[in-house]
Amino acid sequence: MVSPDALPSGGYPGERLGLPEEGRGSLAKLGRRVWAILIDWACAVVISISFFDYAPLATTLVFVVVQIIFIPTIGGSPGHRLLGMRVQRVTGEWPGLWRPVVRSVLLGLVIPAVIWDADNRGLHDKAAGTVLVRA
Repeated sequence: MVSPDALPSGGYPGERLGLPEEGRGSLAKLGRRVWAILIDWACAVVISISFFDYAPLATTLVFVVVQIIFIPTIGGSPGHRLLGMRVQRVTGEWPGLWRPVVRSVLLGLVIPAVIWDADNRGLHDKAAGTVLVRA
């Protein structure tokens, strides 16, 4: 029996979402996503050290708040934008205000972000109806 989340034979991640295989608008690859999250986390650590004497909970909260602020305003976190990515709705539209909140809180919980579907979308993106694409 084939899983409903399985890619069609010869398919590529993002094809079922109507995204191109390569280039602008295609799904962001894992390497870029990991580097972006490392950049964002490093910034959160610096802020946490500066204001909270490096409290782990403060670092996580700073990380989540930065995501919530920057996704609807500039299209992604600073790490996303530096590495040429943006967050959008699956339909290609602006994510709005509530989707970044849902996405960011789930991302801060970590587990939803490391469970992916065949289109390489984490549960945090699926729950928010968003996708991380190349800008």
